[in-house]
Amino acid sequence: MKLALQITARDMPLTDAIETAIHAKAEKLTQFFDRIVSCRVVIHAPHRHQHKGKSYHVDIDIHVPGAELIVKREPREDLYVAIRDAFDAARRQLQSYARRHRNEVKTHDVDVPALVSQLFEHQGYGFITTPEGREIYFHENSITNGSFKQLRVGARVHYAEAQGEQGPQASALSL
Repeated sequence: MKLALQITARDMPLTDAIETAIHAKAEKLTQFFDRIVSCRVVIHAPHRHQHKGKSYHVDIDIHVPGAELIVKREPREDLYVAIRDAFDAARRQLQSYARRHRNEVKTHDVDVPALVSQLFEHQGYGFITTPEGREIYFHENSITNGSFKQLRVGARVHYAEAQGEQGPQASALSL
């Protein structure tokens, strides 16, 4: 599918090299979501301030079915870095939109019951015991409602399990 791409340059010339770089980056976006309706890229180089060098802004406006994704990045002194950063942000937004569009949004199922078996209050972590008798590590940052200080050994909690670097861990823990 041919991408409807519009490139606008303000306060600067639009060279063939810049246009080619933008076309290549925009075409790559179709790998992440192939139903892009249109893509508008605006490059502008505001007037130079007395103490600062020239900076480039790259704004991207992508229309997809049912949404408009807008990317505005911090200015960069290197035009190609500004283009790269803006298209990286656009790719991330497009991937997120595509996941939502395919109903692949990550959810945390926090329905599994467990009991707090060990607490290491000063270190900020503990262990829960599942109904099957497995011990699972949790960190105080994985508590989704309530606080770590509210926990007591023997307290009933609900959790979502994830694979950590050293084995299973509770990624979401609710009191």
